[in-house]
Formats: sequence, structure tokens, C-alpha cells
Amino acid sequence: MRISSTFVISLRALRRNIMRSALTALGIIIGVAAVIAMVSIGNGAKNQIESQIASLGQNVIIIFPGSRTSGGARSGWGSSSSLTPEDATALVNEVPGVVAASPEIRDRSQVLANGSNWNTQIQGESPEYLDIRLWELNDGTMFTERDVKGFSKVAVIGQTVANQLFINEDPVGQTLRIRNIPFKILGVLKPKGFNFFGQDQDDVVIIPYTSHLKRVARRQRLNSIIVQAISPEAIPQIQQGITDLLQQRRKGREPDFTVRNQIELAEAATATSKTMTSLLGAIAGVSLIVGGIGIMNIMLVSVTERTREIGIRMSIGAHGSEILLQFLTEAVLISALGGTIGIALGISASEIMSRVNGWPTLISPTAIFVSFAVSAAVGVFFGYYPARKAAQLDPIEALRYE
Repeated sequence: MRISSTFVISLRALRRNIMRSALTALGIIIGVAAVIAMVSIGNGAKNQIESQIASLGQNVIIIFPGSRTSGGARSGWGSSSSLTPEDATALVNEVPGVVAASPEIRDRSQVLANGSNWNTQIQGESPEYLDIRLWELNDGTMFTERDVKGFSKVAVIGQTVANQLFINEDPVGQTLRIRNIPFKILGVLKPKGFNFFGQDQDDVVIIPYTSHLKRVARRQRLNSIIVQAISPEAIPQIQQGITDLLQQRRKGREPDFTVRNQIELAEAATATSKTMTSLLGAIAGVSLIVGGIGIMNIMLVSVTERTREIGIRMSIGAHGSEILLQFLTEAVLISALGGTIGIALGISASEIMSRVNGWPTLISPTAIFVSFAVSAAVGVFFGYYPARKAAQLDPIEALRYE
């Protein structure tokens, strides 16, 4: 029997019991739709985190303060701030592959301007900071190296600060006061949104790090140093070079700093998301197994109901392999049709959840392909036993069956 004839006969058999066929396919439909929807939610969350990590900049390495030991008591990471602007200068001059470095000092403070006030983050940075973080200006200019050397009272502000203090006004050229010290606004940054820590990156005032150290914070140590590597491939080597140089500058003392790169931060941030995506996909995948068991059950019933039909076909010359192929085709048709409908339903469910709940979703072509392939495989796997049982029927016994 030709494949086309088998296909037509299988369609007729399924159409004779269309309601039963639809209910049988329902398990596959729900399974495939659940897998696609759950994986798209997990991928959307992972993609959002990766985008937020990417907002840190390109090829970024960050040096954080480490721990210190005093009187035998060891404090936690971040408790020892021994980083200095000279460390940042040394990194640029002595570590091959370091394109730029920005000493960072951060504090929160109340700022006043235009008769309003706002509590925001004050960041001391170098002029290279915007290039490292790939952050553009909406208006105005960035301060220069001359401003850094002159401890100039100049600032660049984020969009959130501009919206809070300068409603319907151009902030550029105006003055804001940080701890009663006037700073002239040189520029306004383009909106960058929230980072993966949940902090508003636009709620910031950036001033020269020297001005922050001398005029605002009045201390000598930095909170961190942000470094840009020449390429992603060079990051591990540069990271090791940074570690070696900083340890050398500390003359063999116990390391009181930690160096992390952008890739490590991304992996740490997305680890939970990857686990949840796998878990959700596995739970949804159970529905496919349940749907496959349903197909086997219905096909066994179908074999019993059509025993006499099978006997007639075999008595007029049909081979067991042809009977096997027919019932196997019916099982695969049910699962493939269910998989197709499930894909459409899963994509629609993902879009609806994204619009109604505001969840980030990312529909993966791989998830669609794998779900459909698995649904077809389920049809073959769970349809084989009933098909084989039908093919092994004794024609004489089948003709006697009532």
C-alpha cells in the first residue's frame, strides 16, 4: 500500500470519531502549549537580565573592595576600601589591554535645585565613564579631564533627576546644590532604565571623582574601579593582570579587593533564571507524557473496536506491516495535529501573558521545534504498541470477532 493511501485511510478513521480524536489530541495540545509558554516566560526573564547586564557597558571589569582582618576578626567583603585613584591610573598604564578605567565613589545625598529637592545617588567618575558604559548624552556635554584635575564643580545628571528637579525646563546650564555646594549642570544623560539589582540607573548625579573625594565625601578611598577591556577574549588575561598588579601595589599584603568581569556577573544573575526555565519546561513536559498515554489508550480501544475490519483487510491480502503503518500513522497524525495547535496556543498564551501581566516573554524557535518533534515522537512511541498489536492479529480470529 502506498503512503498516500495509508494517509487517506488514517484520516478517514480519525474523522469517523472526530470528537474522540479531538479529546485525545487535547493532552498533546495542552502539553505543547504549556512547554512553549513556560519556556518563553523563562527565556524572557533571562533575556531581560542579560540586557540589564549589557547596560553596564562593553567588556567591563569591576574591582570591588574586599575584606580586612583586625585583631583576629575578619570582616566581610566590601568592608575594606583600600582602592585609590592611583590604582586606576596604574591599571591603565601598566596592564596591557586595559582601554580605560574610571575610579568610582558613590554616596546618596539630598540635592536642591529650582526650589525643589530630591534624594539621589552622587557618583564620582572620570570622563571615560560614559564611553565605558556606552552611555550617551541626551543634551549638553560630559565634563573633561581638565575638570577632574581642577576639582571643578560640574555635573551630569540622569533623566530621573532632571524630571524631578527641572519640570518642563532645560537643566543644562543651571545649578544644583549637593550638600550646599553649587554644581553647574553640563549635560543630561539618555534614559537607561533599571539595572539587574533593581536600581534606577537614571536616578544619578555624576561629578568628577576628584570633586567628590575632596568636596563632597571628603575621603581618600574609592568604592570601586570600573575598567574596560580591549575585547571579550582578552578579559580573563586582563583580569589576572589587574589582580597581579593590585596585589603587587599592596606589597604582598592579604588581598583586600575582588575582581569580577561582566560575564561572571551575567552568569550569576541568570543562573536562577536558567534553573527556573528548565524546571518549568520539565513540569510542562509531563503533560506531553500524559497526552501520549492518552493516545495509547485510545488507539488500543480503536484496535479492539476495529478488529473485524482488520481481519477483513488481512483476509483480502493486506500485510501486517501495512496494518502497523496505518495505526501508527493515525497516532502520529493525532500527535502532530495536537502539536501544531499547541504551538499556536502556546504562542498566543505567551503574548497574552506579556500584555496582561507585563511579563517579559521571548518565544524560542528552538522550543517550538523541540516541542513539535517531541509531540510527533510521543505519537510514534505510544502508538507503536497498539499498532503492533493490530498487525499481529490472527485474520481468522479477527473475522470471528463480534
